[in-house]
Amino acid sequence: MAKAKAKKSAGKEVLVVGTKMKDVVKAAGCQSSGDLIEAVSQHVHDLLKSAVERAKSNGRATVRPYDL
Repeated sequence: MAKAKAKKSAGKEVLVVGTKMKDVVKAAGCQSSGDLIEAVSQHVHDLLKSAVERAKSNGRATVRPYDL
């Protein structure tokens, strides 16, 4: 349900696995809010967009780890 809500409000596909994200937060001794997955996914979208732009500006069609 959170995944569907995140899709609607962000307008983009959710790119992170919610249970895995929550496991990381829980292992650090914290709790995660219901809208954290949406925010993390948006951050990933932004990160990938920047990486794609960097690769293209360098004349490449392949995004590499150092583009992040």
